Amino acid sequence: MPSLCLSSIETLEKFVNKYRSVVLFNKNILMAGVAGYFSGALGAQIYSLYSNDHIANAIVSLLSEYSVDIPLFAFAFYIDNKYRYNNPIMGRNNSLIRHDVKKIVIAISVSEVFYAITKIFSHYMFLQYAMEPFRAAMAGSLIAWIVFIVLVNVIGKKVKLFQT
Repeated sequence: MPSLCLSSIETLEKFVNKYRSVVLFNKNILMAGVAGYFSGALGAQIYSLYSNDHIANAIVSLLSEYSVDIPLFAFAFYIDNKYRYNNPIMGRNNSLIRHDVKKIVIAISVSEVFYAITKIFSHYMFLQYAMEPFRAAMAGSLIAWIVFIVLVNVIGKKVKLFQT
């Protein structure tokens, strides 16, 4: 039995090493997304105390998510990839930074458009069915996250974001 466990760990280790950039990218997206997820739910619930406008509630929830999600992702991505951008001999590689930022902006921007549309629509629909605002925000985010994760990885692969 211990050999089976060791084999599984070695297989996982090989997978992580082979797809390190994809794994780190998705880890950062998910970490930032979880923080944004709760921020959006909180924003939706607080906004509902002041207004019953469902579409505005959905938009406020989305903006609350973005206010946490985007800065946290940018920070985490840089921390995980700073070794690629800083060479002890050559110094900082600004052209590689610009090149990667362009790829990230392309992959995330396109995916975020679909995320925003899906999030606002599903959040609004859940509110129409008398779901509590924080639950509507959370359910809408989960649905939108499925769309986002698939798209950002497909687009990231197409723009060669995950090349080492």
